[in-house]
Amino acid sequence: MSAIRISFDAFHKTTKTVLQALLIVAACLPALVLANDESLPRFDGMDVFDLEWVSDPQVAPDGNTVVYIRRSNDIMSDRTRSQLWQIDADGNNHRPLLSTSLSTTGNASSPRWSPDGDQLAFISSATGSAQIHLRWMDNGDVAVVTHLQSSPSSLSWSPDGKWLAFTMNVKAPTETIVKPRPKPKGAKWADKAVTVSTTRYQYDGRGIVAPSYRHIFIVPAEGGSARQLTSGNFNHGGPLSWSPDSERIFFSAYRQDDWELVSDEADIYTIDIATRALTQITNGPGAERSPNVSPNGRMLAFTHEERRPLAFTPDRIAVANLDGSDMRIISNDLDGDARGLIWARDSKSILYTYDERGERKVGQATLKGKLSEVAAGVGGTTVGRPYLSGGFHAANNTIVFSHGRVDRPADLAIMKKGERQVVTALNEDLLSFRQLGEVHEIVYNSSFDGQEIQGWYITPPDFDPTKKYPLILEIHGGPHSAYGPHFSAELQMMAAEGYVVFYDNHRGSLSYGEDFALLLQYKYSSDEDFADHMSGIDALIEKGFVDETNLFVAGGSAGGIAAAYAVGLTDRFNAAVAAKPVINWVSKTLTADSMVGQIYHQFPGPPWEHLDHYWKRSPLSLVGNVTTPTMLLTGESDRRTPISETEQFYQALRLRGVESVMIRMPGASHGIASRPSRLISKIDHILAWFDRYKNPGKGDESQTQ
Repeated sequence: MSAIRISFDAFHKTTKTVLQALLIVAACLPALVLANDESLPRFDGMDVFDLEWVSDPQVAPDGNTVVYIRRSNDIMSDRTRSQLWQIDADGNNHRPLLSTSLSTTGNASSPRWSPDGDQLAFISSATGSAQIHLRWMDNGDVAVVTHLQSSPSSLSWSPDGKWLAFTMNVKAPTETIVKPRPKPKGAKWADKAVTVSTTRYQYDGRGIVAPSYRHIFIVPAEGGSARQLTSGNFNHGGPLSWSPDSERIFFSAYRQDDWELVSDEADIYTIDIATRALTQITNGPGAERSPNVSPNGRMLAFTHEERRPLAFTPDRIAVANLDGSDMRIISNDLDGDARGLIWARDSKSILYTYDERGERKVGQATLKGKLSEVAAGVGGTTVGRPYLSGGFHAANNTIVFSHGRVDRPADLAIMKKGERQVVTALNEDLLSFRQLGEVHEIVYNSSFDGQEIQGWYITPPDFDPTKKYPLILEIHGGPHSAYGPHFSAELQMMAAEGYVVFYDNHRGSLSYGEDFALLLQYKYSSDEDFADHMSGIDALIEKGFVDETNLFVAGGSAGGIAAAYAVGLTDRFNAAVAAKPVINWVSKTLTADSMVGQIYHQFPGPPWEHLDHYWKRSPLSLVGNVTTPTMLLTGESDRRTPISETEQFYQALRLRGVESVMIRMPGASHGIASRPSRLISKIDHILAWFDRYKNPGKGDESQTQ
């Protein structure tokens, strides 16, 4: 039976790949119209299990072959799976990289080509734990290179192909206050007390953790024992970059005793792999990260972030000699972050990603600071909500990236000689046979100060502009993140239920420059970003197809804060959902895992020195005004916006007699939608709550003006 099953799976994958190849061709034919055929079903929550998307594409050194991570949701395990696939740069020969047994027994990640392109290193859990594997590209042989106790990351080949470097957490001794008492043989006592003596003792998704520090290791590429290079109670971060002679590794770290209490400080170091001698390359204030040695071996590129107590500071591209001398910034003309630095083959320019007006792009910076756009349409890797996302890789004048659309998650795009070709169609077998809501842009001015705000709205399938529809305002998190015209399973589920779904990049959002991002400094949430949202709603009402008696608001994290704050300022919404919100900034900053960075960057000082400021920004300060029925939805294991925040607001609302409900997600951390069933459950709860408070007969999409 198992052999039959494996054969069927292989047949299914091959058949699906052939179908997708045909659909790529069909998509280019204007006569073929599949999407939004009224006879097709609308997008449903269960469709989430059939979505697939591209991430972490890596092009071979010769530029002719691409390996990427193909992600999908497994309905039986309720997990997102990741497999390695390969495709030729001309779009041919698309197939799984690993055998059926390897691809079905574990997730694969971090594919990295050897310098000669003959081998591929990657991390896989096929053996039961995350280990570094090696695949020979000529015959497909695969070997396990390591037997590690913790999960490796930041995988990097030495230029001579003899070594693999990586980072890994190493546990440190746990402090105890008392010596344990002896217990009688067979006695069943309570668990031992846990002593916490570090400042950074908790991490969302991991809970309270024993002390550990991230160190740099190397292992022979042909297999053997991993050797730890760095030491000390400090964290040493990737990505890792090698010197041309394969004798040193460049990395980023902040190796000062006060590191737990300092935010955004890091320097570039190099370590000798033979002697473990450590040399500090940069030592100025701020954070230097992501070192990358030029192909000619003469220069070092890295990102530089100035240290300042502001909610947003852009990452600039810096270049210097290998010893750190002659450092200079070459991206001063870019009004935003530059990340994912990759040298051009001739060592005369650097490729990077940047965000502009809700879209991620690949840019190029010359060593003299001339900036230009290389590719647009990077995205599609956050399939739940329409955040900016995605990345790229480049080698031998070939650029590959995850390419997103308003109606599709990420496919693989390959660019050669300035010509872009999208070579996969991972979701055509599903989404070509679904009616999707249509995404439209809207640009308007905020009633607060006239500031221009960019937003988008999704109209329901079968939308008729002569009818009126209920509206959901969905607010993004961060708050210094950004949405854009990207595929969103969650918002498509809302549109499928007959709602116009509106989302905007309010003041504070990224991709509009530093000044726009800092408009929310010391102010979120506030009546200013609230005005941005309400002005967008009013602009949509003026278009004539929104029923102003059926308005709803939802948001998660910073969006949950904004939703909770909004219902303290207005009663225009029929109902609200605040997912994983902050309700009381005093208690949040002193209980969450983000306390050090958040207090430094987003507040004028600690809460005991600025109590009035913290209180004014807290939705709890406005709870006396709230009359809107409100749902609170949070993971019980959330350590970024702890569930105690949700409980405070819920109990306050109940004491006031406001219709309210608290939805607790067992085992979920801040990323509620990290498991497919939770994503579906989240939206099902939101829609059920809103449906309860719809104005019957007025918000019905069948109502004609």
